[in-house]
Amino acid sequence: MLNKTAARIARHERIRGKISGDAERPRLVVYRSFKNFYAQMVDDLKHRTVMSLSTQEKSVKAKYPYGGNVKAAQFLGEVFAKKAIEQGIKKIVFDRAGYAYHGRVKAFGESLRKSGLEF
Repeated sequence: MLNKTAARIARHERIRGKISGDAERPRLVVYRSFKNFYAQMVDDLKHRTVMSLSTQEKSVKAKYPYGGNVKAAQFLGEVFAKKAIEQGIKKIVFDRAGYAYHGRVKAFGESLRKSGLEF
């Protein structure tokens, strides 16, 4: 039997076989650790990261010193959406990386939608 991390990685690999991002609609992949939350937009055709942001950024850390909770993820989603829209990106492919869509991942996703990103 797989442990939780190995099962999540297997789910992520299965999901990655079905979705990919391009320049017009990059893939937004999330990662959550116990203390922080990370997000990056990837152009899979060019194999490059378009933009990345985490709860360790100064602007987020100033408001939420502990980045491992729902409120910090929600705020990160708002900041991330603003920066993405500034770069001209309005549509994304949301890759939850094998995590269930609840808690921090859901708060991040919903705040992205509220702030104007479509997925």
